[in-house]
Order: sequence, then C-alpha cells, then structure tokens
Amino acid sequence: MQKVRVELGERSYDIVIDSGTLSGIGERMKEFRFSPKTAVISNPTVFGLYGDIVTASLKNAGFECFSVIIPDGEGYKNYEQTYYILTELLKNRLDRNSCVIALGGGVIGDITGFAASIYMRGIHFIQVPTTLLSQVDSSVGGKTGVNHELGKNMIGTFYQPKLVWIDIDTIKTLPKREFLCGIAEIIKYGVIWDGELFEFLAHNRASILTLDAERLTHIIKRSCEIKAYVVSKDERESGLRAILNYGHTVGHAVETETGYSKFLHGEAVAIGMHIEARLSEIMGFIDKKQVSEIKALIDAYGLPSELPAGMNADNLISHMRLDKKTEAGEMKFILPEKIGKVRIQKGINIEDITKALSKGQ
Repeated sequence: MQKVRVELGERSYDIVIDSGTLSGIGERMKEFRFSPKTAVISNPTVFGLYGDIVTASLKNAGFECFSVIIPDGEGYKNYEQTYYILTELLKNRLDRNSCVIALGGGVIGDITGFAASIYMRGIHFIQVPTTLLSQVDSSVGGKTGVNHELGKNMIGTFYQPKLVWIDIDTIKTLPKREFLCGIAEIIKYGVIWDGELFEFLAHNRASILTLDAERLTHIIKRSCEIKAYVVSKDERESGLRAILNYGHTVGHAVETETGYSKFLHGEAVAIGMHIEARLSEIMGFIDKKQVSEIKALIDAYGLPSELPAGMNADNLISHMRLDKKTEAGEMKFILPEKIGKVRIQKGINIEDITKALSKGQ
C-alpha cells in the first residue's frame, strides 16, 4: 500500500494507492466516526462493476447504505443531476455528519463533491476514483463542479474530500480510450514539473500499455505527489496551482465547441498541451525540439495532438474568453519553457493564439 498525504492543516487527507482494496473501504471509513447512513454516488457502468463490492464493504462495517445512480457521461455533469442527487440525500435524511462516496471517474467525483459541498452547507465525502484520469487528477485537490452550456466547470466549489481511495485494479476494466485519457494527464505532470516522469513514460510505454502493476503504481503515485504538493501550497488556485491547467485552456474550449460529445476530457487536454506548447514556441519561450518531443509522446500513446480539420479558431478563442481562468478580460495560458518547467502567461496577442490554433489545419 502506497500513501500520499495532502497537507492542508485541519483539511489534510490521505491518498491511498493499492490493488484489490475496494472491499476495505468500509473498515477505513469507520475511523472517521461518520453517521451510519451513507450514499454511494455512481453511474450504471461503474456501479454494475463495483457497486456490490463497495456496498457490501460498507454494510459489513455497520453503515446503512443506499445508491444514487446518474447517467454516464460529461453531458450529465450538470445542475439537473446535482438537484437529483440532493433530492435523494434529503429523502434518505442524511445529516451533517453523514458521508457520501463518489464511485466512478471524474464526472462522478466532480458532481458528488459539489453536491456534498452544498448539501446542508457541507457534508463529508470520499473519492473512490475508478479511472486513471480521476486517480491522478480530478479526485485530488478539492475542485468540484458541474458544466454549463457556456463553459466547462463554471459552477462549483473548492471542497476537499476526507480520503481518496485508489484501487488500481479498476483500471483493468477501463476501455483503452479512457485509459489513455489518464495518460494525457500524467504527461501533463511530466511537462509542468518532472522531466524524469516524462522520460519514464517515454521509455516504459509498452509496459504501461499492458498495465504493468509496478509501473502503473509508480506513475499514479508520482502524479499524486506532484498534485498534492501543488495543492498544499496553493489550495484555491491563486498562483502556483494554475500550472495544473496546462493544456486545459485550449482543451476546455475544444470540449465546449464540440458540445462535450466528440472528445473525452483527456483527449481534449492532449490537443491543448500540444497547441499551448506551440504557442510557447511562437512566443520564444521553448525550442522547437522540445515541442516536437511533447507531440511525439502524445502521439506515441495514441492520443490526438491536433485540432480536427475545419474547427474554427475564432470560436475557440470566444470560448477561452469565457473560461473561468480569464482575469480582467485577459486569457491566461500555462506555457512550457522546457519539459519539466512552465510559466503562467497573460497578455498574449490574439494573432499568436490564432497562429497556434491554425497551424496544421
């Protein structure tokens, strides 16, 4: 069992990483002395795979457990489904010391955390992420939220979980496309912080793609260590934490432009990472060779690195202007200076952004 601690004073919590541990979640929860009644929030696919294991664990540990199932997909990460979750919590009379469990990927984690943060002005929640992307990114750090038709994650809160419980065996049931979305986020950590992680991904590609447990545990733990450190220094994204948005300014615009239907989140971020690296090259912050290395690693894992033909640069820029990271009308980009180091950049010419978006179209 591997552990990473997110240090946030009284809101600190552990990220536990192991295999075959879903059946142990109930015993671990007993340590927190939550109220007996608890809810598992999930979607039909994940609950069909792991719901019985988790609910049995909770019941064996003395909890009264019920499930709330919402449809699968980014398109359902919205206020209507949040209202449904809140209604079910109220109908089942959860109290202020109750805990809800997010069993699923990033959509489930984000919407469960958001519902927990506003139910009775805040109850406990635990992340049990079942996708690689959510294990290395969205389950850690306390960002919760739902989408709006005008922008991704525009409605939400900062609200930390009590625990993140990662069972890497859940990765075995992931479709390959979903698995690769997680790899995109791990590539991100390599570019923004750790050149050795970037090289590890490049040199261990075959083993990682065949789900070698040792290598998977290494890249998951290292990603969580990086995110935990950044979050501990800047919980509410007033400075350093912004670097975690590398690839996301363009990526979120791509998702919004395509109605959250063409690309999965990690795929959009992969495109965004390459385009934002290209923007950095245009501005003279990074050399062409390293941009090529970033693109090559994205491509090597079968992820998209270019916008689809015909996507309108002006439309994407309009979405970026509405992004929550925009300040005083200025778009903010995370631009790599080299693999392992990035800068937070504002005041970029629209012409340069357009050039980065349009190249290769």
